[in-house]
Amino acid sequence: MTCPICKSPTEKEHRPFCSKRCANIDLGRWFSEGYAIPAPEEDADELPQGEPANTPPSRH
Repeated sequence: MTCPICKSPTEKEHRPFCSKRCANIDLGRWFSEGYAIPAPEEDADELPQGEPANTPPSRH
């Protein structure tokens, strides 16, 4: 198995990565939204009544 970040052979203690460094690079990509899980677009018909699309709820 090779490391998904640098393609070096993996090390047992860091699998699926080769080192803590590559594991941290991967984690940083998740935190900075470098990776994303696609989600379907919301249809206006599927929104609850009275809530406009893509507008955060108001705070009172």
